[in-house]
Amino acid sequence: MTALGDTVPQRTAPQARGGLGQSVSDSLVVAKRNLIRMTRIPEMIIFGLIQPIMFVVLFSYVFGGSMQIGASTSPQVYREFLMAGIFAQTVTFATAGAGAGIADDMHKGLIDRFRSLPMTRGAVLTGRTLADLVQTTLTLVVLAIVALLVGWRIHEGIPKALAAFALLLLLGYAFSWIGALIGLSVRTPEAATSGGLIWLFPVTFISNAFVDSSKLPSWLQPIAEWNPFSATVQACRELFGNPGVSPSDAWPMQHPVWASLLWSLLIIVVFRTLSVRKYRSATA
Repeated sequence: MTALGDTVPQRTAPQARGGLGQSVSDSLVVAKRNLIRMTRIPEMIIFGLIQPIMFVVLFSYVFGGSMQIGASTSPQVYREFLMAGIFAQTVTFATAGAGAGIADDMHKGLIDRFRSLPMTRGAVLTGRTLADLVQTTLTLVVLAIVALLVGWRIHEGIPKALAAFALLLLLGYAFSWIGALIGLSVRTPEAATSGGLIWLFPVTFISNAFVDSSKLPSWLQPIAEWNPFSATVQACRELFGNPGVSPSDAWPMQHPVWASLLWSLLIIVVFRTLSVRKYRSATA
């Protein structure tokens, strides 16, 4: 007599069909899920807007009259110099939110539920980073309005300004993959938030975002000039037509638009690969 256990087929998780089309479709579904979740927790968006607005107001009015840009100490000149750095800081600080969100999904077991569905593995992370990109875009729009109110202006026309914002969003998307890797590597959302911020402070402040990098100590200047963050800030200043830093022989400062593109694409390739590999090993 055949045992009952031998006659009942074992259930296995359905397999994804694979292919680029399937991956894109799955990623968009996950992105939609995360966007719906954001709309149901509006304080996430509100608090995400308050911090960059505070940075704009504090730096503009507290430090604006004491900073020298070129030969000028005008607060208006510093505000135009400052805004590219604030924009870049805002999109990169979204990294902490991306890491915390993924860590929260891991902690609550949601990732295990995704594993039971016939979907591509990388779609879970790609969908999350795309949703964060949408939220970052909204934040940039609000921040640009606030910047215009405090005196920031663009001088090179709308097309170049849009190109600058595109570089900012690309940098933010690239850094969100660093956040994804951090979120997969820690045990709690709180640890992901701390781990996502602690390394961002030296990246954003050892740069040309808030001061002219030529004013930094000589041993810090090369670090600031080859910082991917600095390349995007300098590219945005050129595209916005805002005051920039003192001339430098460093290649990223001579060709900031190309440097920004190359740095962002390199970060995406490296950290997406590492994140997907980490995700597969964590859920295997």
